[in-house]
Amino acid sequence: MDSGDLEHAQAGIWSGYVYSNPGQLGLPYQDVEIPVENGVAPAWRFDPPSSDASGIWAIHIHGMGGKRAGTLRGIPIARRLGLTSLVVSFRNDGDAPPSYDGRYNLGQGEWHDVEAGINYAISNGAERIVLFGWSLGAAIALQTAALSQSSSRIAGMVLDAPVFDWRTTLAANAKAAGLPRPLVHLGFTILRSKALRRVTGLAEPISFDSLDWLARASELDKPILVLHGRKDDTTPFEASRKAACLRPDLVRLVEFESEGHSLEWNVDPEKWERSVEEWFYGLPLTGSSPEQAGAQS
Repeated sequence: MDSGDLEHAQAGIWSGYVYSNPGQLGLPYQDVEIPVENGVAPAWRFDPPSSDASGIWAIHIHGMGGKRAGTLRGIPIARRLGLTSLVVSFRNDGDAPPSYDGRYNLGQGEWHDVEAGINYAISNGAERIVLFGWSLGAAIALQTAALSQSSSRIAGMVLDAPVFDWRTTLAANAKAAGLPRPLVHLGFTILRSKALRRVTGLAEPISFDSLDWLARASELDKPILVLHGRKDDTTPFEASRKAACLRPDLVRLVEFESEGHSLEWNVDPEKWERSVEEWFYGLPLTGSSPEQAGAQS
């Protein structure tokens, strides 16, 4: 139980969260504040022992409807690799200041808050950045790597159950819910329509094309480790397989037998962490300067 009273509770959900707060890791951390567009976003910072610090930071990004605590599963391996970890919050997640429209933007706007985290890391000595993204957090990571002014600092991405293409993901969820295909297409039309923003409440329409990293696979320019369960019932595994097929030079896919969404670590934490470690030590830019990284990215 994470919180509540089991004797009086009338409903509940199963969560993949292993830790509900950073103190449960038993590792030293500090609460920090990241200046963002509408105020200040809280974050957790985990520093490795000074003797192990590498100058490389990990930015951990949680998924939709979740909290920062969901990413804490990735902290121990990042620490063992000598990374300083920053667990960020972003607009509309209940911790960071909301956006003007108070709506999720599927990564289209949230990446600005992650970039603010990168700016914090750089101002505190980070030389290189590795993005750890979970589900929606993976989509945000992809946008950040493409659009951030500090993109040359990003050495690579670890993506757990990622959303490579929102049309594929939303259509699969709609099909599982039994929604008629014409209704699904109507939904996409409404979400990307500027004229129908009153219906969606979005400040800006969703640009599904710009969020489609299967169609834009040729534009990927960072090493990516994908950790994904073949039976994921929320984010289609086939999208991850397609990304790996389209860009075998950059995308390494590690399959898990987990059922449900973002439960890869829970089912096999040893495999998850070993995969991250092996991938990390194979990064061609590990240890290079930002100037060299910019020349090679």
